[in-house]
Amino acid sequence: MGNLLYLIAVILVIAWAVGFLGYHAGGLIHILLVIAVIAILLKIIRKAAD
Repeated sequence: MGNLLYLIAVILVIAWAVGFLGYHAGGLIHILLVIAVIAILLKIIRKAAD
């Protein structure tokens, strides 16, 4: 489950970068970035709890 969460976070960061640099899609791109950061933080917190 942790690897899946990390994969989703990486995909969201890539999607944010492509959208920010290529299309300027507005607020949606920043929401993707926030979701990716939250996913990474959750992974770090869960790993530290183990």
